[in-house]
Amino acid sequence: MEKSLPPIPAKRYFTIGEVGDLCGVKPHVLRYWEQEFTQLRPMKRRGNRRYYQHHEVLMIRRIRDLLYDQGFTISGARNKMQELVQSERDKKRNGEVMLDGLDELEVLEHEDAPDDAFDATPNDVPAHLKFVHRELCEIRELLSLHA
Repeated sequence: MEKSLPPIPAKRYFTIGEVGDLCGVKPHVLRYWEQEFTQLRPMKRRGNRRYYQHHEVLMIRRIRDLLYDQGFTISGARNKMQELVQSERDKKRNGEVMLDGLDELEVLEHEDAPDDAFDATPNDVPAHLKFVHRELCEIRELLSLHA
C-alpha cells in the first residue's frame, strides 16, 4: 500500500533532512539521485550543505513514484524524467498550461469531497492520478497562501 507523504510546507528552501522526511527517502539516496538525474540540482552553500526548492521536492517525489511505485529502473526513470521535462518545455513553448490527467481528475473530484477522498477510493482512481491530484492540491494550497 502506498504510504501517504506529508504536505510540502510553504517555504523557500528545504534542507536535505527535511526533503528526506517530505519524500520518504534517506539523505544518502537523495545525494545518489543527484548524480543520476541531471535535472535535480539543489543549491549548495556553506560547507557544501544542500538547499532544495519547492519544485525540486516535487521532482524528487516524482522520481520516487517512478522508482518505488511504478517499478522503473534508474535508467528508465531517468529517461522518463527527460521525456517529462521535454514535454513541459514543448507545452510552454506552445502556450499550453493544462497538466495531463487534470480533466479526468476534475470529473472524478466532487466539490464537497475532502482532499484525501482519493486515498479512500483506491479502486476507483489509478495510483498515478492520485499522485498528481495530491501534487495539484499542494500547489493550489501554496498559491492560495501567496494570493
